[in-house]
Order: sequence, then structure tokens, then C-alpha cells
Amino acid sequence: MGSRYGIGVDIGSTATKVTVLDDDGALVHSELMPTGYSSVDAADRVARALAAAGYDVESDAVRIVATGYGRIAVPYADKVVTEITCHGIGAARLFGPQGTVVDVGGQDTKVIQLKGGRVVKFTMNDKCAAGTGRFLEIMADRLGVSQEEMARLAREGAETKISSMCTVFAESEVISLVGRGVPRADIARGVIDSVVARVAALAGQSPAGPFFLTGGLCDNAFVVERLADALGAPVTTCPEARYAGALGAADRALAR
Repeated sequence: MGSRYGIGVDIGSTATKVTVLDDDGALVHSELMPTGYSSVDAADRVARALAAAGYDVESDAVRIVATGYGRIAVPYADKVVTEITCHGIGAARLFGPQGTVVDVGGQDTKVIQLKGGRVVKFTMNDKCAAGTGRFLEIMADRLGVSQEEMARLAREGAETKISSMCTVFAESEVISLVGRGVPRADIARGVIDSVVARVAALAGQSPAGPFFLTGGLCDNAFVVERLADALGAPVTTCPEARYAGALGAADRALAR
């Protein structure tokens, strides 16, 4: 029998992640692309990208599990699995079976408690974009910088209070700070501290350390540092943590 592959497709509100695991569970391929306006379109682009990489979604050699915001839009998936389950499995693969996963997505933040590699409890904030990647994207645009540049500026800035719990009102606060001539580095610091405070408040409800950060902010070193300070505990992450949901889905695909 030839090689068989498990493929995980995680269509998030902002980014779509794809991972391919071989029979032994080794990661052999990954893809990252913007989701765009349509999950259906994103699923089609995933199929084309996989075909170009040598993984035909119609082949008997692959099994596909879809997860995330747009999981029901993947017509070639053999199965759909909730993002909570997949993020938990993927994080356990990356960091170990015990701890609390903090996943900051484009439109929501999830806190997932793991025990023995299984999800035992989770909390989600999906009612407001404040405390999410989308919030940082909006604020970076308002400051006229990339998210990477905003993090660099924030590291140099002084503590600045942004108190609004709503993205729209927080944006108004930022506009007011700009109008008052507050240095951009200070505003950037306030924006990131605002996000961190909201994420930490949600994550702090879980007593089970250590903490693992997944999602699009995993490569933002300043966010990781500030979150660790806010939680009073180390926060572990890695570049592959962005793919946690897709890795968990691919693992489920191999499990058959």
C-alpha cells in the first residue's frame, strides 16, 4: 500500500491554514493564505494549492478534516470537527498534554483547558472584536503602520490607557489620542496592552498552567511578553502554533 496522508483545513475568519501529515504523523506540508470574503472561495483555493503540492483532494490516498469558522464550506472534506477540539489536539501535539491554550483569532479568543491531551473545559469571547487579531488590525490601520511595526513601536512606548471595551469606541479613543499629540509609540503600547488585558482576563479564569499561545499573534514577541506579565506565568508559543487548528484536524484525519 502506498503512502497515506491526513490533511487538516482550518478556515478562520481572517486566515486559512492547511497542514498535511504523513502516515507517521510527521508534518510534510503546510499552507497559509487569507480567507478573503468567502469561505467557499478559500476552500477552492486550498484544493488548488494542495493539488499543486501533489495532494489531490479527490485521491484515496488522502483523508481530509475541516475545522474553523468556514468548515462547512469545504465540500471535499471527509469530516468536519469543531475548532475547539482541533485546537486542543494541535496544541497538545505542539506543547504537551497539560495546560491552558489561549487562541487569539481574527474574530474571537478561545481559552481551552487540556488534561491528558483532551479538552476538559473551554471559554470563548466571540461577542466583541476587542481582544482579537481584528482589533489589532483595525488599530494598526488607524495608526498607519503594519501590525509588526505597531509591536515594535509599542515596545518603546510608555503605558497609555485605552479603556473602552468596544472596538468602535476604542478607535475613537485612539483618534482622540492622536489629536492630542500623544506619541504614536505610546498609543501602540496602549492598544497592545488593551488587547492583552482582555485576553488575560479570559485566560485567567483557568487555573491550569502552563499557558500556550496559538493563533495569529504567536509570532508577536511583545504580545507574548505582555501576556506573560499580565498572567503572572510563562506563556509558551512557536511559529507552528499558528497552525494548531489545522494540525489537530490533520491528526483527526489520520485517526480515521
